[in-house]
Amino acid sequence: MKKYAFALSFAGLLLAGCNDLNQVPEATASRDAVFGSEKGLELYANSFYDNLPGASDIHQSDAMADYAARTQVPDFLREGAFGPRQSSGWSWTALRNINYFIANNTNPAVPVEIRRHYNGLARFFRAYFYVDKVKRFGDVPWINTPMDVTDPALFNGRDPRTVVMDSVLADLNYASQNIRTTTDNSRSLITKYVALGFKSRVCLFEGTFRRYHKSYNLGSTAEKWLNEAVSSATTVMTEGGFSLNETGGTDKSYRQLFINKTPVTNEVMLSAVVDPALSVYNDANWWWTSATYGARVSFIRTFINTYLNIDGTPFTNRQGYETMTFMDEVKNRDKRLQQTIRMGNYTRINGGATEPGPPVFSYTYTGYMPIKWSLDDTYYDGGSRNDNSIAMMRYAEILLNYAEAKAELGTLTNDDWAKTVGALRKRAGITSGLTAKPTVVDPYMKANYFPEISDASLMEIRRERGIELVLEGFRFYDIVRWNRGQLMEQTWNGFYVPALDKPLDLNEDGKNDVVFYKVKPATQLAGVTYVNVAETINGVPNPQRLKNDTYGELTWLTNIPRKWEEKHYLYPIPETDRLMNPKLGQNPGWE
Repeated sequence: MKKYAFALSFAGLLLAGCNDLNQVPEATASRDAVFGSEKGLELYANSFYDNLPGASDIHQSDAMADYAARTQVPDFLREGAFGPRQSSGWSWTALRNINYFIANNTNPAVPVEIRRHYNGLARFFRAYFYVDKVKRFGDVPWINTPMDVTDPALFNGRDPRTVVMDSVLADLNYASQNIRTTTDNSRSLITKYVALGFKSRVCLFEGTFRRYHKSYNLGSTAEKWLNEAVSSATTVMTEGGFSLNETGGTDKSYRQLFINKTPVTNEVMLSAVVDPALSVYNDANWWWTSATYGARVSFIRTFINTYLNIDGTPFTNRQGYETMTFMDEVKNRDKRLQQTIRMGNYTRINGGATEPGPPVFSYTYTGYMPIKWSLDDTYYDGGSRNDNSIAMMRYAEILLNYAEAKAELGTLTNDDWAKTVGALRKRAGITSGLTAKPTVVDPYMKANYFPEISDASLMEIRRERGIELVLEGFRFYDIVRWNRGQLMEQTWNGFYVPALDKPLDLNEDGKNDVVFYKVKPATQLAGVTYVNVAETINGVPNPQRLKNDTYGELTWLTNIPRKWEEKHYLYPIPETDRLMNPKLGQNPGWE
């Protein structure tokens, strides 16, 4: 539920709902009653906020990512399981609502600067709408007028992404220049600096997409977009008044951003807030702690290996890291790790009592169990009870957008590094490499993630982005824009198990937590979870195994192949919409 859901009833007086390009809204109330006063404009503009994702949409949004093992392989990655008939997202209702507003916000009874402010909001949301469409489908129709049912343009084909994205940039420029709101303590409104932050996100995406997807022949235009990303991020950094949250020290500051009841306003720029008075909650605990609800997302070991040692050196430089047990590998690491997964002395509250909280194998498949969005009280674990606000945009992202765009342009300085990646790592407790950009490419990152990257700064910025923004909904489209979709085929691996039938005390509290077996012992230890890793269970292939049969990394669902093809960089046009308008065509590979 969004903050401004109440406004839908008001917007409904103006527009009839419609879902595809062959239906249009009709006015059912006097335009002057709405567009003749600032209050009318405000009420209408509130309906645009319903186009932002809800809190639960945000915290679940990385369920399909290279670092996420989950209950089932997504159909999108299973050969032959996904196509135009399964595709979705070709909905245009929100656009008609926005375009109707822009076309009719012309009443001279309202001062021009006020009209420009609300047009700025409308154009922000139009850009937001179109960015989602371009990322998903590539070429789409650019529509900037409220069409009626007789308009032949309803059956036009798609416009090139270059045309659409140039229009998006124009909308974002207008929005950032005309939105008058500069501060909002609720962190639920679109302000000038949110618009600029979003512009930095969009321009970084488009600039890197054009650079790395060479088949589009748009590489020569990438620099323009990257410079726009730098410019907008710079304005946020110098004028916005934001800073990194450090109120909880290196052990707590990061996670505070994701479990606080109200947004941490110095860093969170936009948030899906909760309102217990209106029974507005989210389901983060239910999603992240339930054995039956949600995708049961667990991190893979390949990604966990990217968290640095606390001294700033790569963890994979440690002798014998491949065979370290969970208890040892999580020690002396970037302190965001302990604020992202269950490990060490993590505890939960159960009925008022504090209890140890090791990874629970009725939930996790790999042993790396996320805690980033979930609260530490078991009260919240069933249903939509969470009262923590869910961040949509953070100042940390803007710093990373700036750093990456500068690195791509070849203009990143030591000062740039210190105030972006260095500052983020300092908050995470890392003690070195904070003031000068790196000069040596980490071979683990090159071998496992980005073999084409030879710039050490860019490699580390990509590492940092993965860690800092994990589970915030960026990863899939980061992989898309970097042209590294093959990462979605990575083995879903878990922590190292030294032997069968050996009890493991995962949090070293003196109580064993888990045993992996192929033949279940006749007598089991109390309080210990027993996990079957035999080849088959009741004649059916077992999805959870050990890499070397009787020892090694846990693996999950290696018996179901995941396949990434070039066509997966775009979704197919849904079949019903293409049949209704054949001029839409189909994206390559999905014909």
